[in-house]
Amino acid sequence: MSKPLKLLLFPCLLSLAILLRSSTADVGTAAYYGPPYLPTVCYGRDPGQFPGSGLFAAAGEGIWDNGASCGRQYFLRCLSSATPNACIKDRIIQVKVVDRGTMLNSLPSRNGTTMVLSNAAFQMIASQAAQVINIEFRQVLETKS
Repeated sequence: MSKPLKLLLFPCLLSLAILLRSSTADVGTAAYYGPPYLPTVCYGRDPGQFPGSGLFAAAGEGIWDNGASCGRQYFLRCLSSATPNACIKDRIIQVKVVDRGTMLNSLPSRNGTTMVLSNAAFQMIASQAAQVINIEFRQVLETKS
């Protein structure tokens, strides 16, 4: 194979490999909410339901799954926002679902989002100057020992 042909073929094969790579992430929107966080639909008044990091979320109707989302964990990151420079670039967090977005004890910054993040979780990936952000999220799959 001639050298010019090799130089042309390599970028094409690399591009094809990138396009064929399977993607397991979804996109959606996220808002935030503050205390009071208890009680929750998933775990009632149990204060042990919250991760020590304070990174938790309420599931919107699209991922609620009739309550099966309780306890699920997701990796997520901010993709964009109507508020300029709201996203903290290259920051990925892990949140645990502890509540249902439509049943919160305090008002979210915006209704109807995919997830409603705790104040701490939202501030890890975006400025609270933005009431809603576009997110990429992926469920954390449990590994069996």
